[in-house]
Amino acid sequence: MLVAGAAVVGMTLASPQPDQPAPAADQPTGVPVAQTQTKAKPLLVTPSAEQARRSLATLRKLDDHPLYAMSYFGPAPRVDAGAEPAPTVKTVPVSEPTTSAHALRKPFACTVFLAAGDRPLFGRNFDWDHNPALVLTANPADGHRSISVVDISYLGFTSDSDVDDPAKREALLGAVAVPFDGMNEHGLTIGMAAVDDLRSQVRPGRAAVGSVGVMRQVLDHARTVDEAVGVLKSYNIDFDGGPGLHYLVADASGKSAAVEFVAGQVRVVPGQDRRQVMENFYLSDVTDRSGFHRYTTADTRLAATGGALTSAEAMALLATVAQGHTQWSAVYDLQGLSVRLTTGQRYDTVHELTLGTG
Repeated sequence: MLVAGAAVVGMTLASPQPDQPAPAADQPTGVPVAQTQTKAKPLLVTPSAEQARRSLATLRKLDDHPLYAMSYFGPAPRVDAGAEPAPTVKTVPVSEPTTSAHALRKPFACTVFLAAGDRPLFGRNFDWDHNPALVLTANPADGHRSISVVDISYLGFTSDSDVDDPAKREALLGAVAVPFDGMNEHGLTIGMAAVDDLRSQVRPGRAAVGSVGVMRQVLDHARTVDEAVGVLKSYNIDFDGGPGLHYLVADASGKSAAVEFVAGQVRVVPGQDRRQVMENFYLSDVTDRSGFHRYTTADTRLAATGGALTSAEAMALLATVAQGHTQWSAVYDLQGLSVRLTTGQRYDTVHELTLGTG
């Protein structure tokens, strides 16, 4: 799975802005009423100098994938809704996935599932190119706390030496704007997978946001599946520059839904029987799924257990459906608020992090 479009990974550092006009009834809290937009602008990431220093001081290396961990302190990233003059900003350097070869190739990536038979668990394989990754704990005063995993090559970090370079390190603050999967303090969890031939709905009076940036809005502002679907519907999502994405959202009650954008319409496919699986085809379009090996393997396993798996069993299922290019496998515990994570298919080495430790 990958980031789709430069606006997705772009971010700017700016001084916090005055309060915005009240949001429309179906927009999430904190999202200003906007003119209709179809092209996403960079999310505004606005930590103070002290918050930026405090965040970067938490950076540590977890393994030689390489996988890093960091905590972010500062306001939640804000969507530029075009309702105010652009502030004077300092631009943080980011990569441009719209021009990279891997941003435009056919989807071959990612398996996501919910196993909610007993204690809800959310499993996710990120299948893409080998790049450094970061586990980020976000601590916004104006949003929900969350933990997420980010491919930091889209912020310009392709090696240990990039991360070690003090001149580049500030760009890591942009990781808060681009979660590839994640869970917040209420157990609301989201993951994505690539799909072909996607066209998002254009809705009047909505701001545009990038296809990964919208996941940050879900983590910051939603507590339940219904609220997450509302956030996803409240924007015009900009998928330009890469493959389309569809999203699986789940909450601590065990409810889940896939949210897809097909032929300019939003389609919501709810989970059934305390389980749901998503990979690289439209659940809302395909009724005969027998030809999709990863889907049928995961769904058959979950059906056999009534959707009940332990964390170890969920990780084992991710190992079973892993591909040669699986970069990380994550199992989120939606009630325990922890994530078990392994990189490079090294399933004998599992990192466990919680929202409490940061």
